[in-house]
Amino acid sequence: MTSEQFRALCLRMPLAVEGKHMQHADFRIRGKIFATLPPADAQRHRWGVVKLTPAQQAEWMKHQPDAWVPAAGQWGARGWTRVLLSCVRATDAAAAVLAAWRNTAPAKLVAEVG
Repeated sequence: MTSEQFRALCLRMPLAVEGKHMQHADFRIRGKIFATLPPADAQRHRWGVVKLTPAQQAEWMKHQPDAWVPAAGQWGARGWTRVLLSCVRATDAAAAVLAAWRNTAPAKLVAEVG
C-alpha cells in the first residue's frame, strides 16, 4: 500500500476531511483526528497512523505483527497505532481506517452510516 492509497482510504470515510497537524497530514471527522500520515520526506518507512482502541490495537498487532506497532508513549497506550504501509494488506488497512473513523465519529453519524 502506498501513502496515496492510505490517504484515499481515509478520505473515503463519510464527511472526512484532510488537514495538517505538526507537518503531518491528518484526517478528521467533525474536527477530530482519526488518522495521520507523516510527510514522505520525514519518514524512512512509510507509516500511517490510526486511532484504535487499546483492544483493537492488540488484535491488529496479533493478527499481523509485522505491520502494526503502537505509537510512541501515551499515544500508543491509548490505542494510536502505526501501520507499516509496505507490509499491510489493503483489506486490513481499510478495516482499520474504518474502525478509527468509527472510534472518532459522533455516535449518531456512525449509526446513520451503519
